Amino acid sequence: MMVLITYDVETITPSGRKRLWQIAKQCVNFGQRVQNSVFESLIDPATFTELRFKLESMIDPEADSLRYYFLGSNFKNRIEHVGHKESYDPEGTLII
Repeated sequence: MMVLITYDVETITPSGRKRLWQIAKQCVNFGQRVQNSVFESLIDPATFTELRFKLESMIDPEADSLRYYFLGSNFKNRIEHVGHKESYDPEGTLII
């Protein structure tokens, strides 16, 4: 399933900047950054549960927020891209 993960982390304090870095690092491990605080993740439900637990244990719920948008398996018809930065194919070949 395709999940869009977005976050807003308070960065006024050093601990907030550290949380921002940690959350971004976890999202990169499970998906592709498509905007500054937005990741697309092609992920199975069990792995998503693991990621969700990690992310939610990192945030300060009084200052930060996470949002998950579930696009399902028919996500290609639900995503349109316009403008800078070409889109990518999450099911395509990965070159490292």
